[in-house]
Amino acid sequence: MKYTIHATCSVLMLRFMLATSAMAGSADVVVENAWARASIGTFRPGAAYMEVHNRGDEPVTLTGLRTDLAMMPEVHRTATDEQGVSSMSPAGQIVIAPSETVAFEPGGLHAMLMQLQRPMEEGESFPLTLTFSDGGETTVEVPILGIAARGPED
Repeated sequence: MKYTIHATCSVLMLRFMLATSAMAGSADVVVENAWARASIGTFRPGAAYMEVHNRGDEPVTLTGLRTDLAMMPEVHRTATDEQGVSSMSPAGQIVIAPSETVAFEPGGLHAMLMQLQRPMEEGESFPLTLTFSDGGETTVEVPILGIAARGPED
């Protein structure tokens, strides 16, 4: 009887530890150097940039974005073909490997902010929530820089 209880407790503890490690993914995400450029009104999309670090031991999958600033925030990727023509398209889910950083930057991955609800004005900021496949979320405050900004230091 004593061994049965001990074995049962061991199995329950193992299940809890496995569940905890599987759920730890998005809790290990850190977002740094977030910024966006000011927009010209609301008729054109805006964009936001940042570095997304996975400081954990398991991959995390970014599945979406949410902000009250835009009705359709999506992760997009800019690509340039052999003729030098650039185009943007939805990037889908982004897997961030353990101890890796994914850069959202001009000319690459970025948060495309479509159907702006108000102009993006220099000096203001807005909250941007990153959602992950494990149900976790990370929210970052994104400062809006000048329309010609090239990075967070501008």
